[in-house]
Amino acid sequence: MTVTKGGVTKGERTRQALLDAAVRRFAADGYRATSLADIARDAGITPAAAYPYFDGKDGLFTAAVDADAAGLIDEAVFHVVDDRFDGDWVELIAKLLAGLEHHPLARRILAGLEPEHTERLLNIPALADLRVGIASLIRSQQGSGMVRTDIDPDLISAGLVTSVMALLIAALQTGVSPEGEATAGVLALFEAALKPPGGGQSAQQSATTTARSRSSHATRGAKPASRSQAS
Repeated sequence: MTVTKGGVTKGERTRQALLDAAVRRFAADGYRATSLADIARDAGITPAAAYPYFDGKDGLFTAAVDADAAGLIDEAVFHVVDDRFDGDWVELIAKLLAGLEHHPLARRILAGLEPEHTERLLNIPALADLRVGIASLIRSQQGSGMVRTDIDPDLISAGLVTSVMALLIAALQTGVSPEGEATAGVLALFEAALKPPGGGQSAQQSATTTARSRSSHATRGAKPASRSQAS
């Protein structure tokens, strides 16, 4: 085993180079128009040398989707998993939309340009970690009285994450503004589901105000994708 600077082996470096090349190539050309040989050349290795690292083109595509989407989620919502989320769902959605500019393969999947693989994005390990993090936060806030105690944290967490992903898909595929009434309505549902009775400002008022004041910077990243890009 050859160890390079920083304790990273040559094999680990080659695997990462393949992943990085795969994200770029699949995002630009699509799954069908991309070959393993294309990616290997981009990574600076022979196609034969790529097979020990991934189970063919399908395996590499799956790994690339997982890696790119995980990077997006980690950058946008790391504070949720670290129990530092303050309940600002508008900010979370805005960060995810803004982050898509730097995660082109995740954006391609969410935009519906790889319809056979959309389900894969909804089941990546990073989303499972996010659901666990939100469920833990809900339990903590139930103990402090910030969240109603008659709800199942795991079920609510799954619903919240699914709703956030649905908003991202809607923003990318239809151009729905992340600061519009659709987002405000979903946020109102979030608050109605979570807050105890008499928990302060009305859910609708709070959601609408927050949605309109904090998400405008994400609108640029929510242009509907052109179906002509699909490969």
